[in-house]
Amino acid sequence: LSSPGISAVFLLTGIPGQEDVDLWISVTFCLMYVISIVGNSVILFIIKTDPSLHEPMYIFLSMLAITDLALSIAPMPTTLGIFLFNSREISLDACFAQLFFIHSLSFIESSVLLLMAFDRFVAICNPLRYASILTLPRLRKMGLMFGLRGVSLIFPLPFLLKRFQYCRANVLSHCYCLHQDVIKTACSDIIVNYIYGFFLTVTVVGLDSLFIFLSYVMILKTVLKVTSHAECLRALNTCVSHLCAVLLFYTPRIGLSVIHRFGKDSPPLLSLLLGYISLFVPPLINPIVYSVKNKHLHARIIRVFFK
Repeated sequence: LSSPGISAVFLLTGIPGQEDVDLWISVTFCLMYVISIVGNSVILFIIKTDPSLHEPMYIFLSMLAITDLALSIAPMPTTLGIFLFNSREISLDACFAQLFFIHSLSFIESSVLLLMAFDRFVAICNPLRYASILTLPRLRKMGLMFGLRGVSLIFPLPFLLKRFQYCRANVLSHCYCLHQDVIKTACSDIIVNYIYGFFLTVTVVGLDSLFIFLSYVMILKTVLKVTSHAECLRALNTCVSHLCAVLLFYTPRIGLSVIHRFGKDSPPLLSLLLGYISLFVPPLINPIVYSVKNKHLHARIIRVFFK
C-alpha cells in the first residue's frame, strides 16, 4: 500500500497472485483487442460499403460497433501497461478522464441496445409502419440524443471527484479507473457522489433494461398470436443476436454494481472478473454473434473476404 498522506497518483491492479503469468495474460488481452477492433471494423466497413444494408437494423448495429470499438480502446493503455510493462501508476487527472470515457460509453451502449430493442419491437409488432416510423433523419436524431445523454450525465463526475483529497490506500481494484472504485479512496464526505452514482445506475441502466424487457414482453405477446409455427420461430430468430448482446452487457454490470454497493464480504476476485467481463467481452463477442446469426451480414462478409 502507499504511504500515508495525500495521494497524487492511483495504483492500478492487474490480477493479484498471477504476476508470474502476466506475459500470457497480456498476450490474451492483445488477442482480445485485435479480435474486437478487427471484428467491429469489419462490420462497420460492410455496412458502410453495401447500400442494401443501409436499413434501421444495420444502422443501429453500426452504432453498437462504434461504441464497442471506443469502449474496448478506453481501458487499453492502462491494461496493457500493467500486464506488459508492470506500469501501475496513473495520475488523478488521467484516471478521471479514463473513467469519464468508460462510464459515458457504457451508458451510450446501453442506449444503443434500447434503440435496437425498439427496432425489433416495431419490426415485429408494427411491421407495416416500420419504414415510416424508423426514418433516416429520425434515426440520426435518436442516436445523437442518446449519445448526448450518456456524455452529459457522466460529465459532472470528474469535477465532483476533483473536489476530494485522496488520503486512504490509493490502490484501485481494477486495471482501469471506475467511479465507484475511486470514491472509496477519498478521505472526504462522498455522499453526493454515492447518491449521484446510484441515481445514474437506476435511471440509465435500470430504466433502459426495464424498457428492453417490456419491449420483449410485447414482442412475445405478438409472436405467440401468430398461428404459423415457422413464422413464430423466424420472428424470434431475428431477436437472438440482440438478446445475446443485452445479456452480455447488463448481467456483469448489474452484478458489479450490486457488489460495489452491498457486497462488502464478496471475494475480490469476483468483482475483478465481472469488471473484466463487463468491459472486454461484449466488444469481443458482439461482432462474432451478429456475423454468425445475421444471414445478410454473414453472406456479405463471406462475399467480401472469400471472393
